[in-house]
Amino acid sequence: QVQLVESGGGLVQAGGSLTLSCTASRRIFSGNAVGWYRQAPGKQRELVASLSSSGTTNYGDFVEGRFTISRDNTKNTVYLRMNSLKPDDTAVYYCSCTLVVNVEGATRTLWGQGTQVTVSS
Repeated sequence: QVQLVESGGGLVQAGGSLTLSCTASRRIFSGNAVGWYRQAPGKQRELVASLSSSGTTNYGDFVEGRFTISRDNTKNTVYLRMNSLKPDDTAVYYCSCTLVVNVEGATRTLWGQGTQVTVSS
């Protein structure tokens, strides 16, 4: 069973920066789409950033150029660099990886356990 483990969350003041990391227990990020999602209390989980197997990135509208998703296939790690953090960014951040599981293109998405990000005003 492949595991995704997030790290790098914590408490930061508004305007500060954090870099989240997501490391997989096996080499799965290369050739697959990866993403970061977040969920605040009482809200639905929402997309923060995604990175396709071809390198195309997509960000939630609220990101407004403040975050950058990247991956290092040699380290089996995906990153989310977050700058200019706001209190509204407070949430649990989850890493995901979508695997293609058969020739018909069926997919399965793996999730990490999440890491808490708290931004104080």
